[in-house]
Amino acid sequence: MYVCNMANSKLYKGSLTTIILKLLNESEKMYGYEMTQKVKAITKGELNITEGALYPALHKLEAEGLLDVEVKKVDNRLRKYYKLTEKGNKETVSKLEELKDYIKTMETFMSPKFSLD
Repeated sequence: MYVCNMANSKLYKGSLTTIILKLLNESEKMYGYEMTQKVKAITKGELNITEGALYPALHKLEAEGLLDVEVKKVDNRLRKYYKLTEKGNKETVSKLEELKDYIKTMETFMSPKFSLD
């Protein structure tokens, strides 16, 4: 899947789709290796997405109509660039809202204010 240097990598299970959508929401288009390096840089090496996890996720998102693919020749090699479709933009908004709600709930849970009232 993807490698996480943090203590509990299971927390990242299921978050790859959201990570991909967020990256593409912030860039016009990206290719796979570029995504892996961006995640590594943003997380200062704490989260490393493997190609074995990334490409099946990208293909699934493409099949669901969330991504468009553009193939370009770069340095005599073909490179696939991924970008969000209109449907992908809507799904990104939805996924990011879900994540924000989840984080807010977890923050509330982690710092409860007990009362004797």
